[in-house]
Amino acid sequence: MTRHVRAAFTPETITVYQAYADRIAIPALSAGTFVAPFKVTRMTWIKPSFLWMMYRSGWATKTDQDRVLAIDITREGFEWALSHSCLSHYDRNHFTSEEDWRAQLRSSPVRIQWDPDRDLNLNPLPGRAIQIGLSGEAVTRYVDDWIVDIKDVTQTVREIHRAVTAGHHKAVEGMIPREREYPLPDHVRDRIGSE
Repeated sequence: MTRHVRAAFTPETITVYQAYADRIAIPALSAGTFVAPFKVTRMTWIKPSFLWMMYRSGWATKTDQDRVLAIDITREGFEWALSHSCLSHYDRNHFTSEEDWRAQLRSSPVRIQWDPDRDLNLNPLPGRAIQIGLSGEAVTRYVDDWIVDIKDVTQTVREIHRAVTAGHHKAVEGMIPREREYPLPDHVRDRIGSE
């Protein structure tokens, strides 16, 4: 089972996704970053995989996840997050002991979780998609320093969903973001358990 970070990215930015209710999405779109009632004191999860975000939000139909935002953040910020992360579950292949894992978990402001990636019908795929949980210093950096642009992609999400539901998969090929493997430094790959 592969664990690669796949994403849409440019030389300067990487796109991640989040889904929120209007009360958080609308002020964020207006401000160009997350502002109240978004709480920097809570963990916030960013997802580079578009189809995993569709799975999580039910194609923007789940309560409080009906606005899907595409957020371009700096690659420098993204890599800082991964470099300061800890796997959310103990993995004996990446830690010498459970105590070492717990110590890293306590000191890291970022959590990494690997979940089955999804196809257009939201069925699980053999590979894993990364979810990145930001807390503490990482949320502050995300909100204040990393965000370059926020777009509302909800309408596109709904159009894709309608076409997929009707079985018109070919029609949406150009609408799905082109994601490719993100090049990670070796020390970051080791830190997040990428294989």
